[in-house]
Amino acid sequence: MSNSPVTKNATSNSNSNQLSRLIFASRWLQMPLYLGLIAAQAVYVFHFGVELYHLIGAAFGNQADIDALVKGIGHASETKVTALNETIIMLVVLALIDVVMISNLLIMVIVGGYETFVSRMNLQDHPDQPEWLSHVNASVLKVKLATAIIGISSIHLLKTFINAANYTEQVLMWQTLIHITFLLSALAIALTDRLLSHTESTK
Repeated sequence: MSNSPVTKNATSNSNSNQLSRLIFASRWLQMPLYLGLIAAQAVYVFHFGVELYHLIGAAFGNQADIDALVKGIGHASETKVTALNETIIMLVVLALIDVVMISNLLIMVIVGGYETFVSRMNLQDHPDQPEWLSHVNASVLKVKLATAIIGISSIHLLKTFINAANYTEQVLMWQTLIHITFLLSALAIALTDRLLSHTESTK
């Protein structure tokens, strides 16, 4: 006796549901990626600590720390630097700010990406829940990441301009053009997101 159409449909629906569950469960494959970003965050914290240690040591006149800072920021001088000056301090502080901003970018990707693409964190009653996390989605996350990248690019460009004597005109020009490209890209992303949101609201 052949199977009835009802039985065939039930079997087909069961197989389809199992396949759907498998595909949906595949989002957990992203978990190692977010754990890797957390490890990268730890590396940035360590790097920040090392740079801060050298800055404090250089402030007290430690020549080894001064040499490490000068080498780290790529500051060239005709004479050996034996004491901190305003330019070196500014470049080191900007480098520290750069680390912090990249760390903030990592947090947005880790927390926002996990919340959007993997699983809800259920932090509604947590006192430290970020304000932006309550209404995060793929579009909001995309705009925030673009804004963060512009901030990081601005810090890099400012560092380059302060230390312009150690760069060629071609490097300065390309860094400026790349920063402008980031700005235009962020504006395009924000405009596209606004147009899509307006279209959805008028439906």
